[in-house]
Amino acid sequence: MNEVVNILKEIALESGIYKLFIGDGWKNAVMLGVGIILLYLAIFRDFEPYLLIPIGFGILIANFPGDTDIFIKTVIDETTGEAKYSGLLGFLYTGVKTGIYPCLIFLGIGATTDFGPLIANPKSMLLGAAAQLGIFITFLVAIALPQFDAKEAASIGIIGGADGPTAILVTTKLAPHLLASISVAAYSYMALVPVIQPPIIRLLTTKKERLIKMKQLREVSKLEKILFPIFVTIVVVLLIPSCAPLIGCLMLGNLIKECGVVPKLLENASNAMLYIVTILLGLCVGATATGTTFLKVQTLLIFGLGIIAFSFATAGGVLFGKIMCAATHGKVNPMIGAAGVSAVPMAARVVHKEGMKEDPTNFLLMHAMGPNVAGVIGSAIAAGILLILFK
Repeated sequence: MNEVVNILKEIALESGIYKLFIGDGWKNAVMLGVGIILLYLAIFRDFEPYLLIPIGFGILIANFPGDTDIFIKTVIDETTGEAKYSGLLGFLYTGVKTGIYPCLIFLGIGATTDFGPLIANPKSMLLGAAAQLGIFITFLVAIALPQFDAKEAASIGIIGGADGPTAILVTTKLAPHLLASISVAAYSYMALVPVIQPPIIRLLTTKKERLIKMKQLREVSKLEKILFPIFVTIVVVLLIPSCAPLIGCLMLGNLIKECGVVPKLLENASNAMLYIVTILLGLCVGATATGTTFLKVQTLLIFGLGIIAFSFATAGGVLFGKIMCAATHGKVNPMIGAAGVSAVPMAARVVHKEGMKEDPTNFLLMHAMGPNVAGVIGSAIAAGILLILFK
């Protein structure tokens, strides 16, 4: 009888439930709650489900107390403070650390993106550039805080680009120990774009401005669409070589789409490859969010700075839209500047819905798509600048 009791006692002491109540087990319990919240938002609220589901599940896997080393084992280097990973997800994490996954996702994004609205209205590139204001404002705020150095501030600032893969790539190069906090903050706020942007848009624009109807965009030729990714790659990479991985993959994916001669490559780049890499990226990023690496004062500050980044990015685009509106004597609806963040096509849809609220016949979606896809290019360029300055 005593042997049975001892066996049961040993099993109980080795169980994950027991370990939640001893030592730092409470941190694992908190992170399990965070993972469940992310899964709830993704599944039942439709907030960025393609990424929040694997991220949330990755958080669950990494925070089960007990012997789960087969999935992922985290070892913190006492000298550098950097986390090193082993196990299944630790091996797959190599794709995050080397920047492979973000670049492959950009390839898939390029294969699904229509740059026609931007080509038809190249001035909208300025709106995409203006929306990057959030990156640099947040960088200045973060670097002024004693908790962050220049590399960490740069990684936090990139949240304002509203571009998850770009944020992950920059963070893995400059501040890998902040990857979990920055990536979860970036994707969480991207999912909240429909909540964050409308109040800022309404605050910075008048009813008269929101009612502006824009002239229909011209039709863009196939030749223009083929030449665009080639031209952008040459110009941008010559100016800022460090953004070559992101811009190169983005434009290669778009060239595959627009040339029309490689349908099998297009099919795989825009579907199978994109979604497989998304699963791997989300799982690996979620698995880095363990209690010991995530539950810090820095994490709370990062989430606070993240909302500043998104707010200033939206405001920068709208304010420059107002300048364009004045310069064109009322031909540009300033709301489309809010779409200059890189959350494609969510930000463009937000602008379109705001226009429809004022006038159900005011269709701004295609006009907003110009700044929206320009924001993808703009965030990659901003990332390249930060990497040049601080790598």
